[in-house]
Amino acid sequence: MKTLIFLFSGIFIFQSCAFAVIQEGTVGVKRTFGKQSESILEPGIHFYDMVSQTVLRAPIRTTNIEVKLSLPSQEGLNVQSEISILYHIKKNHVPKLLAEVGDSYEQTAIVSVFRSAAADVTSNFLAKDMHSGKRYEIEDKIQARMNQILGKRGVMIETVLLKSITLPQGLSSSIEQKLQAEQDAERMKYVLKQERLEAQRRKIEAEGTRDAQRILSQGLSNEIIKLRSIEAFRELAKSPNTKIIITDGKTPYLIDTKDKDGK
Repeated sequence: MKTLIFLFSGIFIFQSCAFAVIQEGTVGVKRTFGKQSESILEPGIHFYDMVSQTVLRAPIRTTNIEVKLSLPSQEGLNVQSEISILYHIKKNHVPKLLAEVGDSYEQTAIVSVFRSAAADVTSNFLAKDMHSGKRYEIEDKIQARMNQILGKRGVMIETVLLKSITLPQGLSSSIEQKLQAEQDAERMKYVLKQERLEAQRRKIEAEGTRDAQRILSQGLSNEIIKLRSIEAFRELAKSPNTKIIITDGKTPYLIDTKDKDGK
């Protein structure tokens, strides 16, 4: 009789026995009859009793949460946004976090704190700031606010990313028009600069031509003109073609005697 009792007890224990696989980057915590253990289950295979125990898991690697949220601005507008929250949990804080918050800590703690922190921060900025270079400042302020609240629970917010910002239609059009006007102004500055450079180039070119002509006119004495005339006569004398030269002795005037057929 005792043998049967031990046999059935062994079968019952064997059937109720199960194993849990803890993946790399994750740790586990056993909960027995509702009482949670303070020890941590490292990555690997762990056996537990399905009847009396459960195994809770929490990641200690970087984890991403995607949140869609309507953010308030300083002027009272609602800006639609998509945000990524990158976080990890400190290993030695996992048992306490699961005991105090539960395994739904993402929604209960992280997302709830994010919604409050994001609203507090963005309400101090204009809507257009979320679409400009101040976006990084907004992200840093939200991250700092969340770490201030969640850090004591061992949840470390690595970064907050405002991935997508959708401004109200009227404001979006105004910003686009402003950007277009700024681009047109910059383009006009470039055109005016080019025109000024071209005008300066033409001025320098004209001054150079004027100076060259002045130098040339100053250097053309009567002796040089006579010398040039003699050189011209000399070159004409070398030509085999028949020519008629009319001159006053100073400047030759050439008449080509060839007809249309080259004779």
